[in-house]
Amino acid sequence: MAGPVSEDEMNNRSYYRLLLIGITALIPLSLFAVFVFLGTYSWPAIRFNGLHFLIGKTWSLGNLYANPITLHGAVVPRGARYGVLVFVAGTVLSSLIALAIAVPVSLGVAVFLSEGAPPRLRPALSFIVELLAGVPSVVYGLWGFAVLIPFVAATLGPGLKHLFGWIPFFRGPVGGGYGLLSASLVLALMVVPIIAATVRDALSKVPLEIKEAAYGLGASRFEVVSRVMLPMARASVIGASILGLGRALGETMAVLMVSGGALNYLPGNIYGPVSTMASFIASQLDSALQDPTGMAVRSLAEIALLLFGITVLVNILARLLIGRKGATARA
Repeated sequence: MAGPVSEDEMNNRSYYRLLLIGITALIPLSLFAVFVFLGTYSWPAIRFNGLHFLIGKTWSLGNLYANPITLHGAVVPRGARYGVLVFVAGTVLSSLIALAIAVPVSLGVAVFLSEGAPPRLRPALSFIVELLAGVPSVVYGLWGFAVLIPFVAATLGPGLKHLFGWIPFFRGPVGGGYGLLSASLVLALMVVPIIAATVRDALSKVPLEIKEAAYGLGASRFEVVSRVMLPMARASVIGASILGLGRALGETMAVLMVSGGALNYLPGNIYGPVSTMASFIASQLDSALQDPTGMAVRSLAEIALLLFGITVLVNILARLLIGRKGATARA
């Protein structure tokens, strides 16, 4: 039997508990600090832009060489307008298309690694998948610039137009390869390792006796995977998909290198150039710093605040959905 706990040991446990609580609290406090900073810094832009910020399709720094004017109580360059509808559309479209491509591929990779790959090769193949998740985004961007864009312009784009030209979103000129399709494919390639590795871990934790029971009832391997393993890993699949969506929403350099950098332009088809919120902030920061009034930089901070809010909202919805699926599974 364990002896009585001394007073010094109890104090040490209390200090250790307080230390863990403090370290754990750093994460929500950091998120709150980022939100407060972005909100405070962009507040003048929020007051100046109003609702037009969300529905406007024109982003213009105005005349930076003329004397600034006072408009709606704010000092801004003459002719300055800040609308982000184009960048919100580019972010949402590229992320959703990337997720639509990445989820089926990731599920296939995860199932192969957990059930189909030879046991001797599984560790090596799993390591390769996890290694792909750690490749810097600029490497994916260079690959997209050198390999993917010519392929989209010469082969994939014309092929999709020929097969699905009856759908309005696949009509129109293919262009030079820079655009929504290339950005979505690069994002999908970056998201697949994250989803695949997470789902593979979830599938590997399915109890062996449950799978053997399904086989004993006469189920085929496909039925075991589709009707037993994947439903049990549903919460992990949803969580991994949302994790991949968060990566796609915030990706910067790779998208900047292949998206075409559209300004004040909504894509008319899947081949059209786009700009996402993250890539636009990175590409326009240097120009915004030339604004003597500082309103352009504060408007970029407002874009960052909007992107931050979208990411947090997506994760909250994912948590609620995972909790509902988990309750249904337990029931």
